[in-house]
This record gives sequence, structure tokens and C-alpha cells, in this order.
Amino acid sequence: MDCTKLQREVDTHNQTFQQKKHKELNLMFLKSIHNKETFLPDIDIENHHGISFKKPILSALLDSYTVVDLHFHSRHSDGFNSIDAIAERARKLGIGIAVTDHNTIDGAAELSRHKDIFSIQGIEITAKEGAHVLVYFYSMKNLIDFYTTEISPWLGKNLMASCALSMESIISRARDYDGIVVFPHPYAAFTGVCNPIFSKRRQQSLFAMGDGVEVINGGNIHRWNLKAAELGLKFETGLTAGSDGHNLFQMGSAVTYANCKKDKKAFLDAIKRKETWTVGKEVGLLLKVTSNGMKFRTNINNTPDLFGKNVRYSYALIHSGSSRMRNHVYEKFDRKYRHQFLKKLNIL
Repeated sequence: MDCTKLQREVDTHNQTFQQKKHKELNLMFLKSIHNKETFLPDIDIENHHGISFKKPILSALLDSYTVVDLHFHSRHSDGFNSIDAIAERARKLGIGIAVTDHNTIDGAAELSRHKDIFSIQGIEITAKEGAHVLVYFYSMKNLIDFYTTEISPWLGKNLMASCALSMESIISRARDYDGIVVFPHPYAAFTGVCNPIFSKRRQQSLFAMGDGVEVINGGNIHRWNLKAAELGLKFETGLTAGSDGHNLFQMGSAVTYANCKKDKKAFLDAIKRKETWTVGKEVGLLLKVTSNGMKFRTNINNTPDLFGKNVRYSYALIHSGSSRMRNHVYEKFDRKYRHQFLKKLNIL
């Protein structure tokens, strides 16, 4: 009995020590961002769901972990490659892949027929505010039911257009189908949830509703990824990474990995339990421009809508900022006016 009690005390002490170590590492990371440093502390990946900004060594990771690129696009939306080509590339790299096309599930459904590929079914939805949200599912059936019942009726005529549902509504509907909700590229212009369209209070509410934050996006700029990493640690969410690839050469540039068996349920549960690690490096500017050129060439029919969407988002951002500025000016004017009025009445 005494031995059991002693062992329990030792276990409690070890757990407290690991939690303290976890917080210290998070603090070091946040300080490095605050000081505008790109240095990240060495993280013990056995005891911390870490963030590592470096090129993944996939062969080393695959020896011990399940590795998945959780953000990739096919030509079913704005990607350049066919599903067969994507499956072949994933097969060659030995990693899992999630085809998360914009507002469509055709790519995910086609990939699920490649039984030898470890794939996570998902979709990237554009909410009516313009921000994107990734939703992953435990089965293809859940994704199909969710899409056909909850999303498809609210989509616009063009594939890349925003749907008519708010971000909160999409998340709430996804929960009915056991969806895992992740906020991709949160600081990306127009398409991230951390843009001026969403108030700080609303952002906090959304992060409480979700399961994770994409802290490394291969298509992002490094500064945005650093801020996303800070966000994930601040709100203590699940952490994910993905290449956001639109071309095969981008696949595997940023990956999420977990110490679990190669099983969809086990991997998605790891995200929910905050037991995932991330590693990745942003694609260079030249390769990014090349990828975007291929993307627009492949999806020429979507180009007018993409341009129009950016114009609408720009207007929304400017209007949001100008509204706050007007309110600030009005508030200052009111204070000044009240002060002068009270002074005339000899109250001050």
C-alpha cells in the first residue's frame, strides 16, 4: 500500500515537472517572437507538442511517427495536379495526405479510392466573411453527409466564392458530423481568421469552438507562421501543419506527425488531445510565384471570381478599419464637446 502511494506521488511529481517544463518552453518561444527573433528553442518532442521551422526529414520521422501533410489542393479546386498524381507523390514520399479542396469534396472522394494511401478526408471552406476553415472527418461518409446537407446548398455559383454561412455556423454544423475544425493560415491577408473583419472577442470565441490552429503553412510567409505559432500556444489548441500545396513539389514541405498507429481515428484524436507535432519550412518566393502561375493557368475559369473576391475582401477590410477610425474620431469629438459644454455651464 505504501509503495502504491509512493508511486502515485512520484507520478504526480513527474507530471507537474513536465507541465512546468512545457510552460517554460512556451514562454521561451513567445519571447523569441516578441523580440522578433527567428530562433526557436530546442524542444523535447517526446514531452512537448512542438513547432519546428525547418525542412522535414521525412525518412527519419516515418521511422517512429505517423506523418501527414494536412493541407493540399488538387485540380478539383485551384490545384495543378490530378488525384492520381497526388497519390503517386504521397506513395513515393511515404506520408499521409489530406486533399482539402476549396468548397468541394470531389478530390477527397477520389483520393479515398486509393486504398494504399493513408488519407484524411477534409475540405477547406470559405465562410461568408471570407476567412477559410479546414474541417477533417473520421470517415468519407461523414464528409459526404456534411457537405451535401450543410454546405452545398449555401455555396455560390463559382467554386472559389464564399458560401453564405458564417464561420460560427460552419463550425457548429461540422460538430454534428464529428468534424475536426482547424483554422488555417490565421494571419494570411483576406483568408485568415485573424483579420480585422473579426473582432478580438469574436476571434477568441472561434478559437474556443475549434480544435486546432495551423501553425506552419508552407505557402505562408515566415512572419505570419510565427504569429500563428504564437496564437496556437497562447490558446493551447491542437497544432497542425500543411504545405497548402497546389503543386507536387510542395507536398511534404510542412507536415503534422503523431506518435500513433496509422489510423484516421487515432490521428484525428491526437489533434483533439493536443498530441501532435509540426515541422516545416515555407516555400521560396520564386517557387511560390511559379505555383501561383500554374494555379491560375489551370483554373482560368475561376480567375475573375478570385479577383472579385480579393476586391470585396479589400473593401471589407478598408471599411472595417475606416469604421473604427470614424468611431474613434466621433468619440474624441464627443468628449471634447461635452468638456466645452460643461465648462460653459461652470460645472468644471
